[in-house]
Amino acid sequence: MESRLCGHAHRHSSHAHKSRTRGTDIARIYVPVKQRATLEQAKVDALAADILANGMTMPILVRPDGERFVLVEGLHRLEAARSLGETTIAGYRVSARKH
Repeated sequence: MESRLCGHAHRHSSHAHKSRTRGTDIARIYVPVKQRATLEQAKVDALAADILANGMTMPILVRPDGERFVLVEGLHRLEAARSLGETTIAGYRVSARKH
């Protein structure tokens, strides 16, 4: 089955430096606890339906952290992809924020 999540994606406005969109292995993405607490299942379900109809239109943002990636933005898109059985998702790799 061809993935609906790694095709052409629109640019997302953010202050972080982004590289080109890449397919990222969902299993390697860590979601911080505070971010996971904001998950709303109704949003996940609606996004999953939209992805089935239209494909992924906005990639998630992740930052490298050793062998894994940390989710910066896109929790509901990530969980919608998981619910659809996807193993990869389109994402921009961003640099870590400087404090």
